[in-house]
Amino acid sequence: MCCLSALFTLAPGDGVPYGVGVPAGDAAFTPEGAYDVAKKLNTEDLVIKAQALTGGRGKGHFDTGFQGGVKLVNTPEEVRDLAKEFLHHKIITKQTGAAGKEVTAVYVVERAFTRTEAYLAILLDRATQKPIIVASAQGGMDIEGVAAKDPSAIHTFPVDLEAGVTDAQAADIASVLGFTSHAQAEAAETVKKLYKIFNERDSTQIEINPLSETIDHKVLAMDAKFGFDDNASYRQEEVFNWRDLTQEDPDEVEASKSNLNFIKLDGNIGCLVNGAGLAMATMDVITLYGGKPANFLDCGGGATPQTIENAFKLILSEAAVSGIFVNIFGGIVRCDYVAEGLIAATKNLGVEVPIVVRLQGTNFEKAAKMIEESGLKIYAVNELDAAAEKVVKMSNIVQNARDIGAKVNFEF
Repeated sequence: MCCLSALFTLAPGDGVPYGVGVPAGDAAFTPEGAYDVAKKLNTEDLVIKAQALTGGRGKGHFDTGFQGGVKLVNTPEEVRDLAKEFLHHKIITKQTGAAGKEVTAVYVVERAFTRTEAYLAILLDRATQKPIIVASAQGGMDIEGVAAKDPSAIHTFPVDLEAGVTDAQAADIASVLGFTSHAQAEAAETVKKLYKIFNERDSTQIEINPLSETIDHKVLAMDAKFGFDDNASYRQEEVFNWRDLTQEDPDEVEASKSNLNFIKLDGNIGCLVNGAGLAMATMDVITLYGGKPANFLDCGGGATPQTIENAFKLILSEAAVSGIFVNIFGGIVRCDYVAEGLIAATKNLGVEVPIVVRLQGTNFEKAAKMIEESGLKIYAVNELDAAAEKVVKMSNIVQNARDIGAKVNFEF
């Protein structure tokens, strides 16, 4: 967990801080630490924000019933009292769902009085495979709502990979933010600085909402959301050292250790697939036949028998799972490796739900023979639609039995 000042003032390769303007303040991890930060700021205009990996904190509520994760306060004592309400309690927002997110830190800053609140984001555009900058004069609110209500309020600017953000383009972007002429030059410089961070820090997303002009015409980033490319972690050690694993799902963290891309969903059919595109197609066809995927799990091209067994552990960690669909197209990954891991997982983990397998590609025949000779009741189906329909029907049998308090075991 880090604060805005760390993100914007850390030094890149040339040793010069990026220097994006932010309100004075710092993060704290204890009520006394928050009090000390507030004391050093030496002002009666303070803001304290709950730090958790979610948006909508201001309108959120805590598991204690306390309302609001962003508060305007006047004294260090109030900051300390609010930190006690925030820290190590779960905040529930529209983004977290009922489970909420634990607040592991608070961010205490000097309140900046704003004249204008704008929105600015730098993203990767899949269509052009280039960065784009999205800007709007309507910041400080749900940008999706703005786009739906008034699409003309959203402006996009593609960035040339070789030229980067030029002075002229930065000025064009600054001109749509709604700032006064007094802040135009600083806004343009801020756009260039943000793109410098995006480029040098292997970022996939920088979202500033709001980017504000204060009453004395300063340009400040009031809040931010950053995303970074996991594949660049080896050269962005400083950034990735800020990662707060308490904010992430433990199973998803565990999956990453085995190079598995795993995301929990709310269905009952566990999915084990190789390739993100095939995983999406698999979930779609399960839904088509009336099922609900319990997860997105891409084992990638480097899957080994141990990886497959680890994947099964993750799938079975969800009590709602009443069936498993393994859909592997063997190219880089070998079908016999998948079969070996599948057989080991079925034996070692005591799997009691039906497993439907569709294997195609490299060493498919060898894999099919391994499964057949294992003596396990694993249902092999060659066609995708037929496999999806079968796993949905079998999962429904298990689910219906559970609903009436009965138990169905599939002999493996």
